[in-house]
Amino acid sequence: MKPDLLYIPGLDTRLRDMLEPEFTLYDLPGEKDQAAFLAEHGARFTAVATSGTVGLPAAVMAALPNLKIVSCYGVGYDGIDAETAAARGIIVTHTPGVLNDDVANTAIMLWLATSRRLPMLDRYVRDGRWEREGNAALTVSPQNRTVGIVGLGRIGQAIADRLPPFGARILYHTRSPKDVPYTYYANLTEMAREADVLIVITPGGAETHHLINAEVIEALGPEGILVNVARGPVVDETALIAALQDGRLGGAGLDVFEHEPVVPQALCELDNVVLQPHIASATVETRRAMAQLVGDNLIHYFREGTVLTPVPECQHLT
Repeated sequence: MKPDLLYIPGLDTRLRDMLEPEFTLYDLPGEKDQAAFLAEHGARFTAVATSGTVGLPAAVMAALPNLKIVSCYGVGYDGIDAETAAARGIIVTHTPGVLNDDVANTAIMLWLATSRRLPMLDRYVRDGRWEREGNAALTVSPQNRTVGIVGLGRIGQAIADRLPPFGARILYHTRSPKDVPYTYYANLTEMAREADVLIVITPGGAETHHLINAEVIEALGPEGILVNVARGPVVDETALIAALQDGRLGGAGLDVFEHEPVVPQALCELDNVVLQPHIASATVETRRAMAQLVGDNLIHYFREGTVLTPVPECQHLT
């Protein structure tokens, strides 16, 4: 018999197609019907497929007494309490590696688009202002800048690998120094003060909530650019908006937001920001690879008893 799998709605349809031959899928209903559904069916599930954005609510995990594995579609898994899962012997997996290139490319793209004011100038042409008003204002070159990377994991390193052609001087901030040829800063505010561009790619969660606060933004300064391809709550959005409006920050390229999909109207009205709907890894190729890895982790677990890509909190369980 096929194992029963609790399937969190909103995942890539290709993943569902991949899993259906191996598992009996049950969709988690909406909040109104969840309690009754879990009371009746919770004990049957040993596996869950979810996404890093949706996660696995604590109440749902608690209602699954026989849960053994949570396979997460995404490299970020802050919506899943991995420590509680590990304490219960539940393995949580994610999809690192396969999205490095596209997220790193997006970070660079957001920096370039913000520096050269690409959306603003696109509108300048579309609105006929070039014809009516003449040449647009000059923008700032991205060449030979000092770039600070907040978080130097797999994706952070992929971003750093793309910077030499721009003549960039590379700084980085992590909890401890790494064996890399870049300048380490233990103090994030000091790094922001030294940087022209700050690229945020640290994990989300309580430990990094508002890591990029008013002090860091102020240190980056009126010519500085902030790029966030991490999680929205890593940046204090209120402080960010105030600094952009007042000219205390030069610009921002944002793929994520504090309360997404809600984006403050104040951000939408600014010409010195580039906004994206959390799509850094959203290419056909990368999403296909992510879906494949989610499925492979689940299938490997039920066939071999191990997984391919456990999160750090669960590595001792494999």
